[in-house]
Amino acid sequence: MSDTQWRIEVQRHLCISSGICVGIAPRHFDLEGDGSHPLADVVDHDDVVVDAAEACPVEAIKVFSNARNELVAPVD
Repeated sequence: MSDTQWRIEVQRHLCISSGICVGIAPRHFDLEGDGSHPLADVVDHDDVVVDAAEACPVEAIKVFSNARNELVAPVD
């Protein structure tokens, strides 16, 4: 596994479908009837993915280092 990649998870039970993630990172998220979905589970580093996770009003988006499984965003 490459340490230059991130894994995106959306906790759908928390998602309120605000659409902020799609507005910030439309290449990485889609909004459907049951909430936000990552367009790919694993992506190359892209700061807009972190921006979207940190802007989520309910912190439903988690970004992890794919190789080390460490939380990248959101951070306190």
